[in-house]
Amino acid sequence: MNVRKFTGATSRDALRKVRDALGADAVILSNRNVDGATEILALAPEDMSALAEPVAETPASAPTISQSTLAALAPRNVAGNAAENNQASRLAESLNAAREMSAAAEQPASTELARMMAEIRSMRGMLESQLAGISFGSQQQRSPAKSAVLREMLAAGYSASLGRFLIEKMPSSLNASAGMSWIRSILSRNLATLSNENDILDQGGVYALVGPTGVGKTTTTAKLAARCVMRHGAGKLALITTDGYRIGGYEQLRIYGKILGVMVHSVKDETDLRIALSELKNKHMVLIDTVGMSQRDQMVAEQIAMLSGTGTRVNRLLCMSATSTGETLSEVVRAYQGGGLSGCIMTKLDEAATIGGVLDVAIRQKLKMYYVANGQRVPEDLHVANRDYLVDRSFKLKRETAPFQYQDAELPLVVANAVRGMGGMNGSGLREVSLG
Repeated sequence: MNVRKFTGATSRDALRKVRDALGADAVILSNRNVDGATEILALAPEDMSALAEPVAETPASAPTISQSTLAALAPRNVAGNAAENNQASRLAESLNAAREMSAAAEQPASTELARMMAEIRSMRGMLESQLAGISFGSQQQRSPAKSAVLREMLAAGYSASLGRFLIEKMPSSLNASAGMSWIRSILSRNLATLSNENDILDQGGVYALVGPTGVGKTTTTAKLAARCVMRHGAGKLALITTDGYRIGGYEQLRIYGKILGVMVHSVKDETDLRIALSELKNKHMVLIDTVGMSQRDQMVAEQIAMLSGTGTRVNRLLCMSATSTGETLSEVVRAYQGGGLSGCIMTKLDEAATIGGVLDVAIRQKLKMYYVANGQRVPEDLHVANRDYLVDRSFKLKRETAPFQYQDAELPLVVANAVRGMGGMNGSGLREVSLG
C-alpha cells in the first residue's frame, strides 16, 4: 500500500496536486491543517485492493455493511458512474475488514497489539469518511438544492459539519430558495441571545471580559460602562483592570473612566482582586478588563483560576472577534471555557468579511450572545445581539469570498473531512428543535 502525502497552501491547492499525481479516482484518506498549510494523505485507486484482504471467518458480533446499504451509497446511474460505484464497494469491503479485525481483538494482549488496533481504528475512521463523501456525492445528484444550500453555508463561514447536519435534516421537497429560508430559521432558533438589555444592566453584578489579545476587550468594557452610567449613574459602577502587561493598558481604561467619572482600580493577582471586590460590593455593577493572551498560553488557566477564586461570583463574557476563523474561535472557547462562560460578545463586526464562523461556534458551544460591537465609538457602537438580524447578515456578508468558495465537485471531499469530527448526530451542537 503506497500512501502519498500532498501539501498545499489551501485545500484546493492540495486537491489539485492529488488529482495531477493520482488521477480523479484517487482515494483521500485524511485532510488536516499542519502549520498553516493543508496536508492530504491519498491512495491511488489500484492501491485500494491492498486494504481489502479476504477474511476467513467473520465474528458474529462484527457489524457489516449490507447490500442494501451499498445500493443506497451507489449512484442511481450505474452506467455513468461505474468508477464511483467500484470505489464505494472497495471502501465498504475495506471498512468491513477493519471492523472484523477490531472485533477479533477485544482484549489486547500486548502494547504492540494495542498499537496495531489503534492504527486499525484510525484506518476505519478514514474509510468511514470516504464512504460519507461518496454517499454525499450520490445525494448531490439526487438533491441539487441541498448542495446549493451547503455551498451557501460554507461561503458564509459556517462549518462543514454543521452544514452537513442541517442539510440532512432539511426536507427534500424544498428547493434552494425555500431551503435557505428553512436553514435561516433553524440557525436563528438555535442562536441564544440576550432577550432584554435589562437582564444585565438592571440586574447588575460582576462581569469580566476575557479573550485573546486585540479582540477589543478594553473598548467593549468602556462601552458597557457608559451604558451603565447612563442608566444608573457613575456612583453605581466600578472598573477594575488586571492588565499590567500591555504598555498603556491601564492608562487606556483610566482615560475612559475619567471621562465617565468612574474610578479605575488596578489589581495584579487573586489576593488584590479579592480585596477590591470586597471593597466594591456595594456597587451595582463591577466591570473587570482582563489582560489579553493567546488561547495557547498556559496563563489562561491561571487567569480563570484568579477570577474563580475570589469568593464573589464573576460572570465571564468571552469577546470573540468576527474576523477570526471558526477553527481559531473553537480553540479560543475551549481554552477560556474553564468552569463555564456566562456568554459572549461579538466584536469587530465592521471588519469581518463573513460572520458565519462566530455564529457557528456560538451555536455549537451554546454560548449566549449578549452584544455585538461594530466600531470604536463609545458607547454608540455596541448593540444588543439580534439573532434574526445576525443570521440574515451572515449570508449577505460574503461578497469577498468568491475566490474561496468550493465547487460542486469539491463538496464531497469537504463533507468527508468533516464527518470525522461530528461525533454522531449531536456532534453539530444543535439543541432539539421542532421542525413542524
